Amino acid sequence: MKQTEQKRILIVEDDVHIAEGLKLNLTLQGYEAAIARSGTAGLKMWKEWNPQLIVLDIMLPGLDGWSVLRHIRLEEERLPILILSAKGAPDDRVKGFSFGVDDYLAKPFNLEEFLLRVQRLLTRASWGRNRERGGGPEETAESMEYSFGGNTIDWKTLTASCRQGTIRLTEQEARLLKVFIANRGKPLSRKLLLEVGWGYSGVTSTRTVDNFIVRLRKYFEEDPQNPVYFRSLRSVGYLFDHP
Repeated sequence: MKQTEQKRILIVEDDVHIAEGLKLNLTLQGYEAAIARSGTAGLKMWKEWNPQLIVLDIMLPGLDGWSVLRHIRLEEERLPILILSAKGAPDDRVKGFSFGVDDYLAKPFNLEEFLLRVQRLLTRASWGRNRERGGGPEETAESMEYSFGGNTIDWKTLTASCRQGTIRLTEQEARLLKVFIANRGKPLSRKLLLEVGWGYSGVTSTRTVDNFIVRLRKYFEEDPQNPVYFRSLRSVGYLFDHP
């Protein structure tokens, strides 16, 4: 799992033991890691050090993690950010994803899982850079555009041309669409959609997925009451497909 190309990871964490432990383990994996122990210091190091991934706590002295996250997203949308926080309730996760975080891991956490999430985020970020240079497949869930039926989604602008005209998608709508497109033709359970699309885990009774499906059908189905693309599967979940 060691990296052939050293990448910079900024750890914004005020707990000395956690921060130093993360830095040590990331260094052992071949990364270059640095620590900022406050939100203000984190923003300063982000601008000066130009990390390729940020591990961000929420409860920080000075600026909290939410403020740091929102500030960064105003200027840089694609930098991978992983929240690592004791605030692991579903509402906190939803808040994080609505503010633009890429992944969310609650404390206490499994070190191996943390390292795998870091690796995954950096790999996905490198795929995006390769596509910008002209590499990679022409049509994937992350391509600049995706079309089905009479609908076209522009990932760059987060807009869609559909039966309602041109609409602007929210970050979460776009994320859920990408999950469906990446799994075209495969049955997806609500639990899996929550885990992949929102970062939920365990048993939950939320109808969040169902509410989003209603919106997607309204946008993209000719007859939302009789969907062709976003179909319900009894006792399973949903399936996205098109000819």
